[in-house]
Amino acid sequence: MFYAVVTGLVAGLIIGFITQYYTSYDYGPTKSIASASKAGAATNIIEGLSVGMLSTALPVLSICAAIFLAYLFAGLYGISIAAVGMLSIIAITLATDAYGAISDNAAGIAEMAKMGKETRERAERLDAVGNTTAAMCKGFAIGSAALTAIALFASYTGVTKAVIDITTPKTIIGLFIGAMLAFLFSSLTLRAVGRTAFKMINEVRRQFREIKGVASGKAKPEYNKCIEIATTAALREMILPVVIAISAPIIVGLVLGTAALGGLLAGITATGFMMAVFMANSGGAWDNAKKFIEAGNLGGKGSDAHKAAVVGDTVGDPFKDTSGPALNIFIKLIAIVALVFAPLFLKFAL
Repeated sequence: MFYAVVTGLVAGLIIGFITQYYTSYDYGPTKSIASASKAGAATNIIEGLSVGMLSTALPVLSICAAIFLAYLFAGLYGISIAAVGMLSIIAITLATDAYGAISDNAAGIAEMAKMGKETRERAERLDAVGNTTAAMCKGFAIGSAALTAIALFASYTGVTKAVIDITTPKTIIGLFIGAMLAFLFSSLTLRAVGRTAFKMINEVRRQFREIKGVASGKAKPEYNKCIEIATTAALREMILPVVIAISAPIIVGLVLGTAALGGLLAGITATGFMMAVFMANSGGAWDNAKKFIEAGNLGGKGSDAHKAAVVGDTVGDPFKDTSGPALNIFIKLIAIVALVFAPLFLKFAL
């Protein structure tokens, strides 16, 4: 058991270091995105997507090694214990995750309060570090989600006695549905951010148009309107993703049976894990590519490269702050629903 815990802990640390490499502007991947910005926003986004996809390889291999070793040490239960080991440094990961948000807001305050160039530069450097630490925390969360989902999957097969045979049609159907759900969920969360941002932009434009003196700073904007838009959308836009997360395993289990649902769990775990890593790392790299340019490189603020990097960062924000982290919860929720309702599927499945 001890070695299974250590296996999970080491795998988490490896994923953290890999994430740092792909998202910090001290290393090549993020600098390559910044360099691609010199040719425009399109090349920035292409390079960011490429970096994010490439960053999935080593974390997946790390998780595979952790699964193999944990199983070798303590069987299926060892995989669960490895997830506990990965989360054993939760206090540190929470602290570093909070650091990212705090430093980001500090940089915003320094700019809005016009606290001077030196203060802004220091705050922005701290913000760049915060982007990396936040991405590392997401890596821990994603890795633990994968191990937890595998443990829940093992529990599900134990309860249902289902034989997950990849050569049977129903299992293959479930596998494809599970893989599709990761893309469907990501689409819904990304579109939610886009729609809400559009509403907020229209509200800001309305205030500039109708409230005299806002543009010059003589009149106070109606901040509450923007807060209301964001708060309402954050609740309303999540209704459909939650309904899908709860209903999909129940429908598949009742209509196609326990083996198909086992395929679904395998599909969502594999695809969702890689999608989450890809989105979290590409978003962090896009953000820090912009920070790298703002630090005075490649023309600095206001340059064409900076304008292209801002576009990439805007795309990356819902990647790293919405869809990527939410996939962790989505994967585990589907596995838990499947496990809880497993007796129902055994009794009433068609």
